[in-house]
Amino acid sequence: MIDKLINTVSALIIGAIAALGYGGVFLMMAIESACVPLPSEVTMPFSGYLVATGRFGLNAVAITGAFGCLAGSYVAYWVGAKGGRRFLERYGRWVLIAPHELEIADRFFGRWGSHAVFTARLLPVVRTFIAFPAGVARMSLLPFTIYTLAGSYIWCFGLAYAGMKLGQHWTALSPWFHRFDGAIAIVAAVGAAALLYNRIKSVAAAARA
Repeated sequence: MIDKLINTVSALIIGAIAALGYGGVFLMMAIESACVPLPSEVTMPFSGYLVATGRFGLNAVAITGAFGCLAGSYVAYWVGAKGGRRFLERYGRWVLIAPHELEIADRFFGRWGSHAVFTARLLPVVRTFIAFPAGVARMSLLPFTIYTLAGSYIWCFGLAYAGMKLGQHWTALSPWFHRFDGAIAIVAAVGAAALLYNRIKSVAAAARA
């Protein structure tokens, strides 16, 4: 079952980007930042690979990813501001949200305040959920927007750059990688496997508790 879920999520991310181009990057990053953990660690490196093939531009894909993060963060912010914690705690497991992950984001925001919004965008796990406690705290929307965009751009650029360099290596060794290939899907699936497996275990443990 876990294998099927991992394959499904990886195929969803890759398929969306392949079909929608920049729109797919925007959509996948927006979904992640709306507290639905589609791993950006798959989305952005794969987008970087497409930079190496000439389909995307590096800066353009990083900006697109950052604005996708902002759009999804607005959703999470709004849910937090409207008091949606009970809903997420009750039903979040259906989109792989573990209650303790919300608590981690709460503590991080509580300790660092508004600056947490920027810093969290550079950290795995916390970055997905940080907009929610910012909404609960009714953080001013202008700094929230600025910090979210700035941190998300750095995160997206770094992952896309890594994917681009790896893609250049593939391209140099294997010219037939210029087109979408099953091997790329396998690499993405492996990259997502550890993230999703740990998340599924965490959510399952929380549900049994």
